[in-house]
Amino acid sequence: MNLANRLTILRILLIPVFLVLLYVSEDPIIRYVAVFVFIIASLTDLLDGHIARSRNLITDFGKFMDPLADKLLVTAALIYMVEVGQIAAWIIIIIISREFVISGLRLVAAAKGIVLAASWWGKLKTATTMVMIIVVLLELPFAFMGSVEWVLIAASTLFTVISGTDYVLKNLEVFKGSM
Repeated sequence: MNLANRLTILRILLIPVFLVLLYVSEDPIIRYVAVFVFIIASLTDLLDGHIARSRNLITDFGKFMDPLADKLLVTAALIYMVEVGQIAAWIIIIIISREFVISGLRLVAAAKGIVLAASWWGKLKTATTMVMIIVVLLELPFAFMGSVEWVLIAASTLFTVISGTDYVLKNLEVFKGSM
């Protein structure tokens, strides 16, 4: 169990902490603490990937658990946001559906011995979605924040659709011979 994998496990363990903080109180300070936990968990993703690559600590466990931990963290936040009425369910369905499609494509590719690299669009989608989650969850009391939240939600949704479409179109060869 190397450092990168420990950080991935830490990210998974922070998910219930994040959710409990969101659910136990409506106090804005507790909400800010929850968002801080989300930010720390999100940053462990950057850190564990950097450590794994720079120290040659890439493992099968990490290849499997790292993207799963990311999806669990983001999905937990998005579902909470739907439950409390901060974001429309159809938007979350688009975001989560993209994750299922890309995960399925990666599984098919892996079964054929093909490694599919993350794209620039996917990285932009991830960054935008993380920022959107943070900003929406903060519920900052400024008049312009509704517009900022709307722009971030729209951008996250748009980049989700673009990155998913780009990823599938660039990797159609994975399906050759199986259709």
